[in-house]
Amino acid sequence: MAADDTAAQGPQFEVDPVVLELGRRFAGAGFELSLVGGPVRDLFLGRTSPDLDFTTDATPDETLAVVKGWADAHWDIGREFGTIGLRKDRHQIEVTTYRAEAYDSDSRKPEVAFGTSLEADLGRRDFSMNAMALRLPSLALVDPFGGLADLRAGILRTPGAPELSFSDDPLRMMRAARFASQLRVGVAPEVRAAMADMAERIAIVSAERVRDELVKLVNGAEPGTGIDLLVETGLAEHVIPEVPALRLEADEHHRHKDVYHHSLKVLEQAAGLETGPDGPVPGPDFVLRFAALMHDVGKPATRRFEPGGGVTFRHHDVVGSKLVKKRMKALRFDNDTIKAVARLVELHMRFYGYGEAGWSDSAVRRYVTDAGPLLERLHRLTRSDVTTRNQRKADRLAFAYDDLERRISELAEQEELASIRPDLDGQQIMSILGVRPGPLVGRAYRFLLEERMEHGPASEDEARGRLLEWWVQQPESASAAAENVESREH
Repeated sequence: MAADDTAAQGPQFEVDPVVLELGRRFAGAGFELSLVGGPVRDLFLGRTSPDLDFTTDATPDETLAVVKGWADAHWDIGREFGTIGLRKDRHQIEVTTYRAEAYDSDSRKPEVAFGTSLEADLGRRDFSMNAMALRLPSLALVDPFGGLADLRAGILRTPGAPELSFSDDPLRMMRAARFASQLRVGVAPEVRAAMADMAERIAIVSAERVRDELVKLVNGAEPGTGIDLLVETGLAEHVIPEVPALRLEADEHHRHKDVYHHSLKVLEQAAGLETGPDGPVPGPDFVLRFAALMHDVGKPATRRFEPGGGVTFRHHDVVGSKLVKKRMKALRFDNDTIKAVARLVELHMRFYGYGEAGWSDSAVRRYVTDAGPLLERLHRLTRSDVTTRNQRKADRLAFAYDDLERRISELAEQEELASIRPDLDGQQIMSILGVRPGPLVGRAYRFLLEERMEHGPASEDEARGRLLEWWVQQPESASAAAENVESREH
């Protein structure tokens, strides 16, 4: 299509009636309004955009006046950036005044200046495929930078020089990698070159904004492609430096080019094992995917060359878990997500003892208990970690894990593995031992939990007997006995 306004044709423009309704409302008030950016791009891709973004020549105050009485709710938290948010029926809507913005060389916040035309507004957007608009209510396409052609070619370009675009907002470099993952598009050579030249500039962007782009990238259709772009351009050195560090380390089986490419393969395989919305791990699951990407980041620090030419990475799981926690804290992830990813990294090697020599029932119980609510993710991470080209070895490991899952299922039916508790609770422990609440009760509780893990469920009488046997070996029992004798004498 030409760069000029063109009447949109075809079923891809079956826009929601609320879009046209809002367009007529602005036109009636004497203002321009256009659907813009991702929602327009997604129309051509046959996708439904979860949010609706509009741009207008109306000021924020004028926008509020237009939507008052029509929107179900509205908010002006983005007013200083020209954005008014509102809700209409099931739609989340943002209406933003035409604008231009740029970053100061040392600032994390954009300097905002309102613009006067739709074309100028489109020129400041991140990529040409996002610099298309539909004028409302006519649905005329405005595409001054060839975004539709780039979209059809599957190539990511910027409306102007990429150096200027990335200087205005360095987060756009992260977005390029995110779109490579989400949309399966390539990156124009000049865009890739600018990303490499300007990678250090990502440091001025807040950790929260970088984190949000990273999550979208990892949850994309081809996360390995996006990660590889970050690594090849040097952006990963500033965002997740533990990942490019993996390129230096040959993996212990010498079956892959290096641990880095092994990790990308594990990420791909883990994503392939996600379930539908009704399954135990609905995809995309960031915790599983990020754990898959980061599971071996402890290897560079633990690599040891053994006599005879072997290479070991002992305890890389524990070291890697600590590195993951540190990196995710720096990226301002919430504590629950940090704990979940770090725990999976810590546990990802646990299965290999089973594959080499089967486990007792107590070991199976510990595996389930240690994984807790992460068990289904751990199943998938462990299976994904097999990337050997030796089919016999891969089949042997798969068979061993099948057997472990079978035993978990059988024990779960018998013992409610997901919620293993000692056979006596704290109140019973205090009653039997005649002690008050305190550290001693915690020690007794842990002893009974170990007994439960080792021997399986016991009756109350059996648990009482084991507790009393343990009690007579504790220093406190002698003190308690002496106190009882003294109290009787008095």
